[in-house]
Amino acid sequence: MTDGKSQDKAERLKAALKENLRKRKAQARGRQQAAKAASTDAECSDVAPERDKPSD
Repeated sequence: MTDGKSQDKAERLKAALKENLRKRKAQARGRQQAAKAASTDAECSDVAPERDKPSD
């Protein structure tokens, strides 16, 4: 019976580790997208808007 319990525990641990890895990868992708969006926003704000020059 001990062998069955240890197998069950190992399977639960394996499943928990896979789920944790999946969550961490999703979290990393979210951070990467947020960083990319922030850098894009920063690039856009650095550009000076062109103004119309008054015509004479």
